[in-house]
Amino acid sequence: MFTSVLMIEKPLTSVDVEFVTTLHGDEGVSFIVLMQPRGDQADVLLRAIDDVALGDLKEAAREADEPEGKAARPLAERALERSLQALRNAGCEAVGQVVEDHPIDKMKAVVEESNADEVIVLTAPHYVEEFFHRDWASRARHKVGVPVLKLFAHSEEPEEE
Repeated sequence: MFTSVLMIEKPLTSVDVEFVTTLHGDEGVSFIVLMQPRGDQADVLLRAIDDVALGDLKEAAREADEPEGKAARPLAERALERSLQALRNAGCEAVGQVVEDHPIDKMKAVVEESNADEVIVLTAPHYVEEFFHRDWASRARHKVGVPVLKLFAHSEEPEEE
């Protein structure tokens, strides 16, 4: 069984699930999902700059409304549960937890405790942090001791009518 530590900041879409569950062909995969609430991963200004860089001015204006700190936890817990269930429905083993403080340190500890084979960082683009190599994947590559794969998460899926 191949073990992947999967760092996310929003619920996995069906496209994300298919992508990460098929990376290793027919080999069985076990996921340890670390959910970092989006409100805690970067300050509002950096997120707004990312939104502007992506051409999403409406989203940039809404950044100040994103829940942060303790207010973000219930949303993160629901996103984590939804993501874990989606991975299980795809035939994978999946456990996880919300990570509020020191996500890279937690990632390193989880890799060591689980003897994980890789880390997958699946997030929206964060251009400012990526430019300065301060994004999770860049920082993790120097700390976790296993290969780190950086993937861009897909947008929210449309609501079914």
